[in-house]
Amino acid sequence: MPGVRHLTDGEKAALRRVVADFGPNDVEEIATTEKVTQHDVKAVEYYVKKRLAQVCPGPDDAGLTELVHLGCTSEDINNLSYASTVRSALHEVWLPAARDVVGQVTGMAYDLRDVPLLAHTHGQPATPTTMGKELAVLAYRLGRQLTRIEGDEVLGKINGATGTFGAHLAAAPDADWPAISRSFVEGLGLTWNPLTTQIESHDWQSELYADLARFNRVLHNLCTDFWTYISMGYFAQVRGQGTVGSSTMPHKVNPIRFENAEANLEVSSALLDVLGSTLVTSRLQRDLTDSSMQRNIGPAFGHSLLAIANVRRGLSGLDPVPEAMAADLDANWEILAEPIQSAMRALGARGVAGMENPYERLKELTRGRRIGRDDIVAFVRGLGLPADVEERLAALTPATYTGLASTLVDRLPR
Repeated sequence: MPGVRHLTDGEKAALRRVVADFGPNDVEEIATTEKVTQHDVKAVEYYVKKRLAQVCPGPDDAGLTELVHLGCTSEDINNLSYASTVRSALHEVWLPAARDVVGQVTGMAYDLRDVPLLAHTHGQPATPTTMGKELAVLAYRLGRQLTRIEGDEVLGKINGATGTFGAHLAAAPDADWPAISRSFVEGLGLTWNPLTTQIESHDWQSELYADLARFNRVLHNLCTDFWTYISMGYFAQVRGQGTVGSSTMPHKVNPIRFENAEANLEVSSALLDVLGSTLVTSRLQRDLTDSSMQRNIGPAFGHSLLAIANVRRGLSGLDPVPEAMAADLDANWEILAEPIQSAMRALGARGVAGMENPYERLKELTRGRRIGRDDIVAFVRGLGLPADVEERLAALTPATYTGLASTLVDRLPR
């Protein structure tokens, strides 16, 4: 402010200690003031003015206190406070937890890359894969969302009652207020928003919450898949044998961590959805709906964090059961109809005789009944295939028909 002395280093340090030493007594003091003002930011303004007067008590400094809220509207304070808090919650708490769970799933994907698994499309036996490849898909999806979230901007503004710098120019018309505003906002580690109404438009929040909700929903998909794999016997919950799975059935170990995670992810996503859809709308230059809505940001993060913790505990309590996966593969030889008819199609296209109607012939062999290795081998031997193709298909088993599944795991960043 032109004509106003600069604060000394000692005075700046004393003011910063107001923040560092802030505690319950300060909260009570502000609350007492707010009972009179009926306005939270105004109560904080009076608190800061009082502390500034204590730090700068000289008779020539009496006017300094009136600079505390100069040109500001409450939203100049609130938007920066929320932005700083959300950014800290995101980068210091949520993202580390999210990275940990993605890293855990990634590790499992590499550990199980070569374990064959009977796929189930539409709940029916389908082309085999490996457990590692399926977990890699989930880890890759989660990782993409983390990349988006890490790149989301956090915006802030400080430009007065309707975003025009009107009061600022009235107080000091020669100052470059947009430059001062930008410097201040960027000094907080935020991205400066140069065009706003009374409020910062919250579009960045809507973008962030959509990405967080999408991460939640992919993680929810992981929970339902692991729940299903456990029910199929592909994973055993063998750790923590002191726990009780059922109050009446001693044999049970319920997958409660994944079930609890599902519920918390649903609550978090619902909150994030309503935050994102509501915050982008404000009547004309300002209404108050965002004030109440933003009070749910903490619970939205909290439920997601609780879910992540549950998923991590659930994954840590699992051991794969390759024998169960192998048994399901060995019970479904009909899935080899796909590679056999595919080979026949390719040979027929190259002019090899006897390869007509491959799909229909395999359909007749396999549809509506169970077949075994002997049925498959007999069918292959009777086709008149080139010798090398016949031997390759006759040697094929459900457990070896996994394509490139194992090597595809290498596409997953570690």
